[in-house]
Amino acid sequence: MTSIDDATRGTLVRRGFALEYATLGWNVIGIGVLAVAATGARSVALAGFGLDSLIEIGASAVVVWELSGTGEDRRRRALKLIGAGFALLAVYLLVQSSWVLATGFRPRPSPLGIGWTAVTAVVMFALAAGKARTGSALDNPVLRTEGRVTLIDGLLAAAVLAGLVLNAAAGLWWADPAAGYVLVHYAVREAREIFRGTH
Repeated sequence: MTSIDDATRGTLVRRGFALEYATLGWNVIGIGVLAVAATGARSVALAGFGLDSLIEIGASAVVVWELSGTGEDRRRRALKLIGAGFALLAVYLLVQSSWVLATGFRPRPSPLGIGWTAVTAVVMFALAAGKARTGSALDNPVLRTEGRVTLIDGLLAAAVLAGLVLNAAAGLWWADPAAGYVLVHYAVREAREIFRGTH
């Protein structure tokens, strides 16, 4: 670990807080936007993405809590809470994708959903990169791990976007749930590593 002085550490901690508050704000707004878009399009994918935003809000709140204190025990508990968020996300993706494929559910086209998920993917990838850099500089595994939650949020936004676009343009309604299965594997792997203590 590279030692850093108190002033640099303070700057990095403030940056960590800013990244988490930005994530919280974006996802709080997103829940409202997604509720409108999901209702208008009768889209299970958009409704499910709203649930993912709730998980991301919970993960960000955990990091804010961890950054506000010190101690290895606090850090371990924070990591386990984020691991639980990954596990919930994996369950949600598995259930949602299986249900959509089993029922052959076909949502309506959603310009609002397409626009929001496109911008959300870009924002989440930028936030994830910032959390990874800041977490590494602070040697803070909680911030780094939550950055992976944000990365998954961006990947899921991209998957939902692809599904919405393919459904609207070519009627390929199964594209979104198929992409969801890929993300299940990633979320399960991250949760397993956290609970095994390999992070």
